[in-house]
Amino acid sequence: MTNPVDAAILPSMDFADLIDTVTARFTPPAPLVTVLRLEGVIAAGAGFRRRGLNIATQDALIEAAFKPRHLTAVALAINSPGGSPAQSALIAKRIRAHAEDRKVPVLGFVEDVAASGGYWLALAADEIFTDPTSLVGSIGVVSAGFGLHEAIARLGIERRLHTKGANKRLLDPFQPETPDGLARLDLLQTDIHEAFKDWVRQRRGDRLKGDDETLFQGDVWTGTRALELGLIDGLGDLRAVMRTRYGERVRLRELIRPRSLLRRLTGTEAAKAAWADDLVAAVEERLIWDRWSL
Repeated sequence: MTNPVDAAILPSMDFADLIDTVTARFTPPAPLVTVLRLEGVIAAGAGFRRRGLNIATQDALIEAAFKPRHLTAVALAINSPGGSPAQSALIAKRIRAHAEDRKVPVLGFVEDVAASGGYWLALAADEIFTDPTSLVGSIGVVSAGFGLHEAIARLGIERRLHTKGANKRLLDPFQPETPDGLARLDLLQTDIHEAFKDWVRQRRGDRLKGDDETLFQGDVWTGTRALELGLIDGLGDLRAVMRTRYGERVRLRELIRPRSLLRRLTGTEAAKAAWADDLVAAVEERLIWDRWSL
């Protein structure tokens, strides 16, 4: 007989753990796997802070995922096109810290996509599984913007910017790019790219089967190809892999992120401002997802 996924709202985790403890006194406990969903764009902006992935939104959920006393494993359900490298690193490090403290395995399951920062998150798992059609990789760094200096000139708008420090105008979209500015941007991207590559090597080790020119040029692969390159460990979905590994009695308890108080206070000025932030964030998020035709 199969078991449905248990849904556990964050504040109820203590009660659920108590039930597990009492039940274990009378019957051998079924293997328990908590499921931490990492879904969305990784960013720390105002709208993204409520909608997306960042350490502020995930910290309590990560702690709750590793909290049950009778814990068999933690599963990461990942569906992210990437985003902030800093937030990706912070979330991944927090997951690894709890995993090493509790000494429980972490398994990652990619759904549609784990690209760039999304793959950074997947690397927090000891093993990574995907669907054959999932998109994986994009181990690179991108910086995007607009050059608006000609547009404001045609409109007769004068840009006034006063700084202390010669490099405070770096990549100002209202001024032409300069060789010095591009060189400084290249240094920043190189540092971030090297950190990303180090994280891949640290977590995948000798499982990697491609050379640097293949793996670290920002390409994205299907799950089938990612398996050949050693970027993942297998093909399969969360339910099937967990039942194969831990038996049909395994319980999957997915953590549900509680709605914020601000979202519940509908009609207030704060809620209206939050709605406006969310609308802008939703448009930005849609543009990021569209890159992967999702």
